[in-house]
Amino acid sequence: MSTDPATAPSDLVTGPDGLARPVWAAADPMLRDYYDTEWGMPVHDERGVFERLSLEAFQSGLSWRTILAKRPAFRAAFADFDPDVVARFDEHDVERLLGDAGIVRNRAKIRATITNAAATVALRADGGLADLVWSFRPDATPAPRTAAEVPTTSDASTALSKALRARGFAFVGPTTMHALMEALGIVDTHLVGSHRRGTSGVWH
Repeated sequence: MSTDPATAPSDLVTGPDGLARPVWAAADPMLRDYYDTEWGMPVHDERGVFERLSLEAFQSGLSWRTILAKRPAFRAAFADFDPDVVARFDEHDVERLLGDAGIVRNRAKIRATITNAAATVALRADGGLADLVWSFRPDATPAPRTAAEVPTTSDASTALSKALRARGFAFVGPTTMHALMEALGIVDTHLVGSHRRGTSGVWH
């Protein structure tokens, strides 16, 4: 039995499969699959973290659905987010990417991705991007019951933003870094009652 999202007190919708999801992930098949299988699951490899950091930066000011739909094109355009390859992109690559209708054609975000690839490579001498990002895991995770209770920034995301900027990263503001931490499972902001709450193995 489905729940009317307009009357659901916890902002959860129970689908035909009997699973409760937030309204944003309840109807669209692509968003539902992403929510069920990817969002909030731990990612510890360098390329995986770099890809998510890059896509969260491109998402700034746009809907996540827009970015998710374009993800295959982003992967093709940015060499499957291999930091070593992207770090070597030059002005010809910038112009190539600006002409690629499959991605978000924003010069500042494209340049930031190249900059961040080089910064990712440089970080290997100091433990690597994944270890740095995960080192900002807080002592506790939020337990939101409604969408309004889901935070958009935190002390940890602000500190992570500052640390990454100090190491040469761009487009890594506190809000973007909070979204990254949610996507990687560093914090669990699944609504209480969602079938995904607590399933990452990071938080119980």
